[in-house]
Amino acid sequence: MAFGTQDDADEVMNEINMTPLVDVMLVLLIIFIITVPVMKHSVNVDLPKAQNLPEETKPETVRLTVDADGKYHWNEFAITDEDLVRQLEAEAAKEPQPDLHIRGDKNVRYERVAQAMAAAQRAGVRKIGFVTDPQ
Repeated sequence: MAFGTQDDADEVMNEINMTPLVDVMLVLLIIFIITVPVMKHSVNVDLPKAQNLPEETKPETVRLTVDADGKYHWNEFAITDEDLVRQLEAEAAKEPQPDLHIRGDKNVRYERVAQAMAAAQRAGVRKIGFVTDPQ
């Protein structure tokens, strides 16, 4: 059984097939012919330069301290439970609302800190944080 000769299969193409290259070049030429006139027909306008910097208004921080005896201190001033509620309601009405940082003594009963947190929640304070000693 004789199939084709080996000489036919061993031939190497010495030329590059130019057809795909020509196809790509024609497509690119058509794209440039369509897009260049569109870019040239724009109206030249000298736009003004403006800088827009956001105004940063940082809310103040309110420090509520609960000492070892269970007494409240509003920014280092001693206050009563009734004054605490009024102060929290006043701070909750401000815009932007200040951050409330609660600092509780390690020897105070948790109940006093929980009462302060509940009063802040009822007053509408949204940003409550705890200050601790990392040591």
